[in-house]
Amino acid sequence: MQVPDDRRYSTDHEWARLADGKVQVGITDYAQDALGDVVYVDLPAVGARVELGGVLGEVESTKSVSEIYAPVAGEVVAVNAALADSPELLNTDPYGAGWISEIVPTDVGALDALLDAAHYTALISE
Repeated sequence: MQVPDDRRYSTDHEWARLADGKVQVGITDYAQDALGDVVYVDLPAVGARVELGGVLGEVESTKSVSEIYAPVAGEVVAVNAALADSPELLNTDPYGAGWISEIVPTDVGALDALLDAAHYTALISE
């Protein structure tokens, strides 16, 4: 399982990476593996306000439907429109082309409450 060091992780298996004042969000390699083949992604609306831990969207796979939770509170300023036609990007490139949304956080410090790569690796190894 890939767990890049340049981002933070939720216990719900979302990743968050801060860049240029925005937090890019996606699901982890562990999550996409557990889901199986992703067939549909319900993206949030640009301009939507999300609460920390609130539902950001849904991922539908051949196995189940899972909610995506916001790792930070704030305003959604971008979504990955490529997922509409290619939801499998979550499987093939969860940390790159498979990103889900970008959020301008109301509190950047909330990222500090998320797990670093070492702690997330320990979580998924249990």
